Amino acid sequence: MSSEVTKYHEEEAIGKTYDLRIVRRLLGYLRPYWHLAALALVLTFLTNALISTQPLFTKIAVDSYITPRNTDGIWLFALAFFGVFLFRFIFSYLQEVLLNRVGQRVMYDLRSQIYAKLQRQEVAYFDRYPVGRIITRLTSDVDALNELFTSGVIDVLGDLVIIIAIIAWMFALDWKLAIVSLITVPLLFTATNWFRKRAREGFDKVRTRNARLNAFLQEYVSGAQTVQLMNAEDGSQKKFARINDHYRQANIETIYYYSVFYPLVDFIGAVGIAAVIFFFAWEQIASLSAAEAGLTVGILASFIQYSLQLFQPIRDLSDKFNVLQAAIVASHRIFILLDLDIEIKSPEKPKKTGKAEGRIEFRNVWFAYKEDSWVLKDVSFTIEPGENVALVGHTGSGKTTVTNLLMRFYDIQKGRILLDGVDIRDWDLADLRSNFAVVLQDVFLFSGSVEDNIRLGNPAASDEAIRNAARQAAADDFIARLPQGYDTLVGERGVTLSGGERQRIAIAR
Repeated sequence: MSSEVTKYHEEEAIGKTYDLRIVRRLLGYLRPYWHLAALALVLTFLTNALISTQPLFTKIAVDSYITPRNTDGIWLFALAFFGVFLFRFIFSYLQEVLLNRVGQRVMYDLRSQIYAKLQRQEVAYFDRYPVGRIITRLTSDVDALNELFTSGVIDVLGDLVIIIAIIAWMFALDWKLAIVSLITVPLLFTATNWFRKRAREGFDKVRTRNARLNAFLQEYVSGAQTVQLMNAEDGSQKKFARINDHYRQANIETIYYYSVFYPLVDFIGAVGIAAVIFFFAWEQIASLSAAEAGLTVGILASFIQYSLQLFQPIRDLSDKFNVLQAAIVASHRIFILLDLDIEIKSPEKPKKTGKAEGRIEFRNVWFAYKEDSWVLKDVSFTIEPGENVALVGHTGSGKTTVTNLLMRFYDIQKGRILLDGVDIRDWDLADLRSNFAVVLQDVFLFSGSVEDNIRLGNPAASDEAIRNAARQAAADDFIARLPQGYDTLVGERGVTLSGGERQRIAIAR
């Protein structure tokens, strides 16, 4: 089983993706909510503009009130300071609410679109790709896009605004001290670039190995009964331990880059602040334009705060870049799924619709699940309406395949399959399948009540029709003995029922 888990992971083949078409397509999902996104962007700019004024308040407090011991107007100053932070809180709260509302709506739209696509995708697709990996598309990949819309693009623009505002304020206060403060910025960008590249590689490994882990879990949890029957628990545990360990190692590698980067940024920031203090002290001691330039203790305090504020958005930009990359890779995988052609679908102008009389003909049919490994070779037979026919053969001879082809779960490579003299590829697909009642050897019941499962193919069926179908399938008696009768929950895959009971419900369905 597990060898199939690692075969189909396009995560490994995507590599670095900088396709602007993907970015434009992603932004298209924002179009229905552009007014909310635009308002959130405005609030982000306002919030970051207010943040950049905090050190200026420190300068005024030190130079105008604390150092000269002046109390005139201090209450108005304190009120203004409080007002700035109050508005910052309000704007930040509204921005967070709006961004998360947009992100959740986009996630809802994406999940709905992916699920609708999977419902129409041909059965062969699910033969090729592990279910666990498909689930990853609906969960982890969509979550990565949510992070992009809630804390990605708009926060990046906000960080750029605050960087520009801080640098502008620093040069407005003292251009020489501003230059000194920016000396360490190249070092910070070098460290950030190193982290961005290494962390992205780590994130890619984490996502790939998470998809493998999900695929393995789905496969072995679904097959738990078989694993226990074959006494294969130890081998299964070893395989899981290996995949789980690979996932753990990928996460630890990513954590390592964080553990180096953040202390390094703090160290570079400390060097920058030390340079500002040294330059300030040197100017004071040397008496170089101390009075003319207006270098005061308040300016020093504000520059120290500005230096700390400057490093934070630069550091955040690296994180946001990784969010952007994760979202682009995730969206690439999602769009690969959404853009897959649906090979089996109704013709634009069906030649046949509605109820069939029931004449079935296989005419020189050749079919293979994989390339030239033929399951059916030049098979021909005819079944007239009203005939009872049994297909008998050894395992793998194609008995179930005949049913699958008749339902058009797969298309044949050669020959024709006719229903009432019309090629099934020319039938309306929904009408074609509605003419057949199929009970497979491996019955699948959905979580829900007995009644819900019988009504699955015809939601409009009345209660009397449901009970009549159950009586014809000899299921009415045992259903009546269930705790809640037709309202009894059957559990996942009908786990609360015996194999025979599941078969009867499937026949009634």
